[in-house]
This record gives sequence, structure tokens and C-alpha cells, in this order.
Amino acid sequence: MTTESEVRIEMSSRKRGVLECANAQAAQRKRWIERNAAYYADDRRYMQYLVPPGHRVLDIGCSTGELLASLRPSYGVGVDLSPEMVRVARETNPGFRFIAGDAEDPDLLSGIGETFDYVIISDTIGVFDDIEIALNCLRPLCNERTRIIISYYSPLWEPMIKLATRLGMRMPQPEQNLLTRTDLTSVLALAGFETICTEQRQLVPVRLLGIGRFINRFIGPLPIIRRLCLRTYVVTRPVAVPEPEGLSVSIIVPCRNERGNIQRTISEMPQFGRQQEIIFVEGHSSDDTLAECHRVKEANADVWCIKVLQQDGKGKGDAVRKGFAAAGGDVLMILDADLTVAPASLPKFYNAIASRRGEFINGTRNVYPMETGAMRLLNAVANRMFAIAFSYLLNQRLTDTLCGTKVLRRADYERIVAARSYFGDFDPFGDFDLLFGASKQNLRIVEVPVHYKARTYGETQISRFRDGFMLLRMLLFALLKMKTV
Repeated sequence: MTTESEVRIEMSSRKRGVLECANAQAAQRKRWIERNAAYYADDRRYMQYLVPPGHRVLDIGCSTGELLASLRPSYGVGVDLSPEMVRVARETNPGFRFIAGDAEDPDLLSGIGETFDYVIISDTIGVFDDIEIALNCLRPLCNERTRIIISYYSPLWEPMIKLATRLGMRMPQPEQNLLTRTDLTSVLALAGFETICTEQRQLVPVRLLGIGRFINRFIGPLPIIRRLCLRTYVVTRPVAVPEPEGLSVSIIVPCRNERGNIQRTISEMPQFGRQQEIIFVEGHSSDDTLAECHRVKEANADVWCIKVLQQDGKGKGDAVRKGFAAAGGDVLMILDADLTVAPASLPKFYNAIASRRGEFINGTRNVYPMETGAMRLLNAVANRMFAIAFSYLLNQRLTDTLCGTKVLRRADYERIVAARSYFGDFDPFGDFDLLFGASKQNLRIVEVPVHYKARTYGETQISRFRDGFMLLRMLLFALLKMKTV
């Protein structure tokens, strides 16, 4: 167990006040948590949604360690300015490492000498003397996949918080930095971090005769109303570093009754990345698509690595999962066999993922003009509406959730698969299983505009009304799983 380290840099008078206040309250903190059980339970619940168990977690401003312990990390480290808070944390949570010291001291944090999957800054951003410096101190503790989760209370609640403190309903706290989302996003950018998503929660931070939880789950997350909530959660990541070497690519092509497009897929496919493979996953067609896939494979064996699989089940989602399971590339791509999105667009997706500008690359058909007949008016209107709804659900901007071209790294897909039980097997299309999973893993979603073309062979596999109702059901499902946590 590490010994308590002293605060190594000269403290401001404000920070000395923070230290004195924390030391004085350490022994009483458990009582305050019990007194405000509804508030803390909701906060822990959402933090557990953002941070899956079994990861390496660093908690900056850990107090007595309750939050860190609730996240069930495989390895946990807590840092707090107060030696008294750290003393209590070590006594009550002996399975973790706790360090007493100033998180704005670069020597203290660099001395930890490790990187973490998640860094938690819960209510500590409000007491930093210089937020940009504090964030810069964290960079040596981050790897390319680290997520920093910052939580704090809204400035709108400052008068009520002060009143609650005076009435003895809240543990005494020093004066806080008052941050809007815009303020924090700007400081994060200055420190070399980019915001992935933001959420507001807790419209009612008390039980309120038993209905507080209901209000927080079903009313607090609603558009506009959520701006009034007490808590803000920001998920951010270090600014991307370009991939130094080329990546191998697996292109999954689900195909059912697409015989006339199989040869075109190969003929129009550009070469990019370190190595490519194309995997046709055939869905029990009635037009000899499977035979055409095998013919094209043999005819192009000297140029392309082509695999041909046949679905065990039904639906595009089943085909995508089977193709991804057989893929060997570093990057996984989906290309619909109707070729309404041209294979020539794929290098743009590759560049976006290889440069780490995004971690889940989604095509959008709503930027460039579409070919005449490519999309019916009703479909276009519904697509726009679903994009707005899913942007709200995922807390990341999307303009086209239904574009079939999607790209992510194999390592990130494996993380989605490992956590798939949270959502279950709910999506026959495959698009939303990936989108929801990417959001749950806090992946940065980036859209690449594509030119959407009309079909030249076959008919659409989508039923506007049947599949539209299924999409509405999935929206409700996502609302319950992602917003009413």
C-alpha cells in the first residue's frame, strides 16, 4: 500500500480552504451520503452505465472511495487532496490504491506510472484552480482508448444548492467553478481532448414521497426538460493520433437476391489499406446469388481474397454477425450489395477510422443530392425523423441512421459483442445493434457523406410500413435502455 504523499506544489488560499473543508468532513461523509441516498443512488447508477465493470479506473477527487468501489473496476486508483478522506477510503475500501495529493500537481500524477481505461472526475472539476492545467496533467495516464468522464452540477442549481447547504441538507462544500457545457467543451479542446457526448440527469435529487425516481427516469431525460436537471455528465477522449501503419480491412457484403450486383461489387472495388478481404454473406436467395458469389470468387482469385458464406438465420443483422465472425481484418466494413452506396466511397471510411477521427464511422446519404428514384419521399422524411430521434438517444449527432455502410475496428466490435447482453438480440437489421453498442461503449461516432444511387438490379428488401413499425419499437426499446437508466 502506498504511503500518503504530501501536496507537492504551493497551494492557493482557495485550495487550502478546500483541503481544510474536506479534512473536517471526512469522518461524516458516510452519514451525508446516507442522508441524500436518492441523489447518490441515481448518480452511481448512471456512472455504472457509463463505466462497465472490469476496467482499469482512476478516480480524481475520490473522497472516501464509494464511487470507485461501486464501479467494480479490475484495478482502481483514487486520488484526493485530503489525507483524511484518503485515510477513510483505505479503511473502508482496502482493495484499491488511494493516494493523497493534488491532482493539479503533474509530478504526483506522472508518478502513478500507469494508464487507465476510464478516468473519473466527479464534482472535482469545480474545485480545480486551473482546469486546463489539471486536464493536461492527466494526459500521461491516458492511452488511445481512455475515456474521461466528468460530472458536475448545473450553474442553474447554484442558488438552491447554497440554500440546501445553509439548511443543513447538504454537506458543506467550498465555492465551486460554475461551468456551462460550452465552457467545459472549450477548455477540453484547449487541453487536447474532444467531447464525445453529454447528458443531463436528476430533475429531482430527492425521493419526493417515492415519485422522485419515476420523474428522473421518465420526465427528466425529455428534450428541453433535461436542460433543467441538476447533474451534467460529459464523456471525452484524448484527441486522435493518426495510425502510423496501414490497417487490414474486411468488407462484409450481405446479399440476398442480388445476383446482378456481385460482379459489379468486385469490379468497382478500389484497393486500400494494408490488406483487403471481401466476404459475401448470402441469405438464401431465389436468383442464384450464391452460385454467382462462388463464380466471382473463382474468377478473381488471383486479385482478391474473397470468402463466400451462407446465412444460418434470416435478416441483415444475422448476415453481418456471421461475416464479422469470419473476418480477419483490423477494420470491419459493411457494404450493402444493392450498391446504392458505391464501393468507391469506402476509402473515405477507411481514412476516417485509420486517422482516428472517429471510432464508429457511419455513412450519411443526406448531404449530397440523391439520384432520381434512389429514395422515396416517405422514406426520406421518416429517415430524417429517425435521425433526430436517435441523435437524442445516443447523445451524438446523426443525420442518417439507416445508411447501411458502417465501419469500425475489430477491437471495438469485440467490446460491443462482449457487452451485447445489455441490449440483447433485438435488431434484425444489424444497424442499431452496432449503433447502440457503439454508444454504450462511448465510441466517437463520425459520419461520412456518400452519394446515394438508385438500384440498377433487383428490388429493395425493406418494407416501409412493417419495418417502420419495427424501428419505432426499437426507438422505445432504446429509450428504456439508454435514457431511463
